Amino acid sequence: MPLVTIRKDWENFKKKLTKRMKTAPLEVEESLTRFWLVSAGLREEENLAQSSQATGGLTSVPALLQRNAAQFADKDAYREKEFGIWQTWTWAMTEKEIEALALGLINLGVKEGDFVAIIGRNRPYFYWSMVAAQSVGAVPVPVYQDSAAEEMEYILGHCGAKYAIVEDQEQVDKIIEIQDKLHTFEHMVYIDPRGLRKYDHRQLHEFSHIQAQGRAAHDELIGELKSRREKLDYDSTCVMLYTSGTTGKPKGVVLSNRNVIESSKNSAEFDALTGDEEILSYLPMAWVGDFIFSVGQAYWCGFCVNCPESADTMMTDLREIGPTYYFAPPRIFETSLTNVMIRMEDSGDLKYALFHHFMDFAKTAGEKYGMPKRSLAKPDMKRRIKNGWRYAMGLGFAMETIVENGIRMAFTKLRHGSKAREHFKAKDPILLNLYRGNLRDYFKYRMGNVLVYGPLKDTLGFGRVRVGYTAGEAIGPEIFEFYRSLGINLKQLYGQTEATVFITAQPDGEVHADTVGVPSPDVEIKIDDNGEIHYRSPGTFVEYYNNPESTASTKDAEGWVATGDAGFFEEKSGHLRIIDRAKDVGKMADGSMFAPKYVENKLKFYPDILEAVLFGNGKDRCVAFINIDLTAVGNWAERNNIAYASYQELAGHPKVLDSIQEHVEAVNRSVADDPMLAGCQIHRFLVLHKELDADDGEMTRTRKVRRVIVADKFKDLVDGLYDGSSSVSTTTEVTYEDGRKGSISATLELRDAQVAPVASKMAAE
Repeated sequence: MPLVTIRKDWENFKKKLTKRMKTAPLEVEESLTRFWLVSAGLREEENLAQSSQATGGLTSVPALLQRNAAQFADKDAYREKEFGIWQTWTWAMTEKEIEALALGLINLGVKEGDFVAIIGRNRPYFYWSMVAAQSVGAVPVPVYQDSAAEEMEYILGHCGAKYAIVEDQEQVDKIIEIQDKLHTFEHMVYIDPRGLRKYDHRQLHEFSHIQAQGRAAHDELIGELKSRREKLDYDSTCVMLYTSGTTGKPKGVVLSNRNVIESSKNSAEFDALTGDEEILSYLPMAWVGDFIFSVGQAYWCGFCVNCPESADTMMTDLREIGPTYYFAPPRIFETSLTNVMIRMEDSGDLKYALFHHFMDFAKTAGEKYGMPKRSLAKPDMKRRIKNGWRYAMGLGFAMETIVENGIRMAFTKLRHGSKAREHFKAKDPILLNLYRGNLRDYFKYRMGNVLVYGPLKDTLGFGRVRVGYTAGEAIGPEIFEFYRSLGINLKQLYGQTEATVFITAQPDGEVHADTVGVPSPDVEIKIDDNGEIHYRSPGTFVEYYNNPESTASTKDAEGWVATGDAGFFEEKSGHLRIIDRAKDVGKMADGSMFAPKYVENKLKFYPDILEAVLFGNGKDRCVAFINIDLTAVGNWAERNNIAYASYQELAGHPKVLDSIQEHVEAVNRSVADDPMLAGCQIHRFLVLHKELDADDGEMTRTRKVRRVIVADKFKDLVDGLYDGSSSVSTTTEVTYEDGRKGSISATLELRDAQVAPVASKMAAE
């Protein structure tokens, strides 16, 4: 039977069934749709188009651009908010912009194999620049825009960048400062001309002028551009992304078109992404997560990439766009939760009571009533459905009859208990699932969705999110469950730059707070005897640029990559569980496991704790550094009429220390419930007098703590926590935004925390 006829019959049936089921749960209609799609082996039209093309002829990102410009010409490809107004480019317009820039780069002298640095915030111009560089055979190298000049010097010098496309005067000044040390550097292109009129423009060019020169030389250079574009294949370099440098200097990860396109295709099919998705691109372009979502998947699926006006307006822009596909590291979700809690503390008594009442209820009911399930059918029914779509259609018509004749009888006979149960069991397995549940809880959650969950999701900008992901580092289970309880389909994935993001992901209906899912499509995983995770996949990186030793130590001859993370597969669920970085996991003096990230994430659930660093490997007890969240604690101080003049003064306030101590002891009680990790309870702690900062080398640009550097820099504080000192005076060097160095001095109070008894000491040992 032709596909068009099948779809037409199915749509007519759904309309008829939905009309007769106005009082029935929405899940019935959704389940029938899933039944038909699964049994027919079909996806939506966009996915059919993707699958039918596979990757035939689409062996580079520029090739995907050509396809999108032809097939999705009038669909929105990019939006950017500028001066409060959203500017839009279709795929046809995008192709013209990129072609003009590519011709301009050829005119400027860019050759195949040259490295082009990309430095700035998320803007369509920079995404165009990456694809234009690829089109001419060059290699784009995104760099973190907040990097200091010294950091840029290392990256641009390491890859031998000849060209840079930057945003504004700030980035131009950084490169001019280090230009004498970059022996291969030739030209720089800027987007924002403000403040640059009197600069020497012999090696400095405006972005719009480069495009204008490309358009003027179109007839002369278009043949060269097409020739270079046609040379690109699956093994051509697509992008080079530098690692965050948690343990040392960043390494240049070379990713091919095969890595990017295969990873994008597989992940898009895994979550049934279509060309109708909307995403907000606000994460650093130098991070592999942004590249795969905003370039790889966007070009594979053909969906729209939205760029906020600035970091300050990001939340407002997020609410205006209402993305359907959303990605954020744990820090973003932690910050959003902190802001929610701060606003609720300032709300009226009624709002405060409603919020906490329904959120407490959502902790137990959210996963059951708020989350869409992959399927409500029983396993034996699934096997029958696989016999063909006709059975699904027959089931649908049978349910239509039941809805018409049986629902009224079923609900009127609820008081008879067994009769109603037998009726559901015989006639309607989906309503039986609902019957087995608590109808009161079902409707209470729906009421909470109207009063609390729905408005809160809309305020956060998550009202339309169909698929949400968090990755980058472990997220606290409490934070993760908070968003899931709202009905947001937030999932975890585990990945690396070297894997082109995807190693594992969580399928719908199989989401757990303490695991990171199953292997992503075409990914193989094995666990070494020492617990380290290894993988190989189509996304496995080509090499570390100019670093064959690190390449050989990370990736073996068979393509297996050592992740540096420790973990195991749970027997019950079959999902991968990450313990911590392999180098961070250790043993306490008594032999019990030391896994700092587990405890740190529990601490960061509290809105007034921004960051935590745990120490204890090889010791008889654990101690911790804690950073307060200035926004949350400052709001608390304002409500309680507590005056303070600086972060340092607020961090050392006795009432702040009392509050932090309560949180630490609550976490200790929680940790004590896990026999395997109960030895990680915190015995002593201090609140640091400064925030850990990437500019001071204490964190990476992706906000990961450099644990070894922190331990070395604050050695006097660590020693004080272990030798029983009640206070320590210290002086710390800091780096200001303009690069100047300074120092701050403080006397910190060191506190003891109560440790909870462990129920099963033998299990911990």
